[in-house]
Amino acid sequence: MEEMFHKKSEAVRRLVEAAEEAHLKHEFDADLQYEYFNAVLINERDKDGNFLELGKEFILAPNDHFNNLPVNISLSDVQVPTNMYNKDPAIVNGVYWSESLNKVFVDNFDRDPSLIWQYFGSAKGFFRQYPGIKWEPDENGVIAFDCRNRKWYIQAATSPKDVVILVDVSGSMKGLRLTIAKQTVSSILDTLGDDDFFNIIAYNEELHYVEPCLNGTLVQADRTNKEHFREHLDKLFAKGIGMLDIALNEAFNILSDFNHTGQGSICSQAIMLITDGAVDTYDTIFAKYNWPDRKVRIFTYLIGREAAFADNLKWMACANKGFFTQISTLADVQENVMEYLHVLSRPKVIDQEHDVVWTEAYIDSTLADDQGLVLMTTVAMPVFSKQNETRSKGILLGVVGTDVPVKELLKTIPKYKLGIHGYAFAITNNGYILTHPELRPLYEEGKKRRKPNYSSVDLSEVEWEDRDDVLRNAMVNRKTGKFSMEVKKTVDKGFRCGALQRPWEILLPRERNRRRRPA
Repeated sequence: MEEMFHKKSEAVRRLVEAAEEAHLKHEFDADLQYEYFNAVLINERDKDGNFLELGKEFILAPNDHFNNLPVNISLSDVQVPTNMYNKDPAIVNGVYWSESLNKVFVDNFDRDPSLIWQYFGSAKGFFRQYPGIKWEPDENGVIAFDCRNRKWYIQAATSPKDVVILVDVSGSMKGLRLTIAKQTVSSILDTLGDDDFFNIIAYNEELHYVEPCLNGTLVQADRTNKEHFREHLDKLFAKGIGMLDIALNEAFNILSDFNHTGQGSICSQAIMLITDGAVDTYDTIFAKYNWPDRKVRIFTYLIGREAAFADNLKWMACANKGFFTQISTLADVQENVMEYLHVLSRPKVIDQEHDVVWTEAYIDSTLADDQGLVLMTTVAMPVFSKQNETRSKGILLGVVGTDVPVKELLKTIPKYKLGIHGYAFAITNNGYILTHPELRPLYEEGKKRRKPNYSSVDLSEVEWEDRDDVLRNAMVNRKTGKFSMEVKKTVDKGFRCGALQRPWEILLPRERNRRRRPA
């Protein structure tokens, strides 16, 4: 298994080196004209039979390694989110220098024919995928996919973080502004992963926790918790006067108290402020809680077109190592929210921390086999700018990754050493199952309807005899060794149950989903 992990990680590392070298040699050209293969437009023709712009002929052939999907194993192509302009200078320049990854994609596939998809997700939003494949929009002509919202991107690009989101619900936020504010919160939640912890507080003259049962603490940003908070966002309504000082005091106290418990990320901390204005800079509060160390970054989102209070919000962000942005319409939300990821990635970029991350298991619906949908995990690594003029600023270029079918992990396990009742399983650093005989992601065998939380099943939910989480905690804390405990084993398809003393052995491969703390 160590050898397999090493091969996948080395493939990703070669992509990182090639991408950083290509960007180092590239000079940005605002007038650059470059015809690339757009994954949506390839092979598309107009009424006169001519290929569309960015839609040149792109040879596709069915390949049994990719479930007989029509792909091009010589070239990659590029997907650009629907809400972004295909010929934006930042997009065109990024696509141009990342074209050099084609050689590395092909070389990696030649070295390791078991590789599936390889890709580069740019911080600018475009997604280069190998082998090249045609993307089809939905019935509304939209492709909602944005690589920067994917877990592999978020985990590789940033360190774990504790976040308090403050939402202004004073009277001036009525109507469209409150709608934009709610969408901004939802987009921030999209950028949080299982390594992160958060809470949401609405404020006017009083504080209103979006989930009152969870006041004064933070919760893990897993799918269940994020969906639960999203449902409660609809209950917010605007009235009264915004007392930001009360909200800031509460946010700093939560982050401080939670950090002392040792339960959170124990890494980056941030306060996200979503408001239509601030009448003061609140420097006394920052001096009390955050200066001179500035351990908590402040990100401010000004809602609406008016800029009367923009200076105060800009000052708050800059004085606390954060970022300011203005969101005027719903269309602006996605791109503006993404800006904070660049700031939080700076410590990793400046220190050149190329951490390898492995995600939890998820279903790839494009590569179904004879047993149904395929469980995948992704190995990913960040790509940094090495240009002298930007290196000190900590510029994240994007994230490269490759998918690994879980069944490839299982092939490396010597089943003959496990015994008749033995089995092997693997978990992530959060205790979520990567592979386990009792992991059932679908409601029914052979069906395609997946359970909503199949990718965040905790080990304690299937190894229920481990009541004190002895086994789970030992694995999460990277301990090795052997021990035994009594378990109940079902036989005859679950009709009978027996107790037996089962020995356990915990092994750690050298290549791990290991997160470092930022400087």
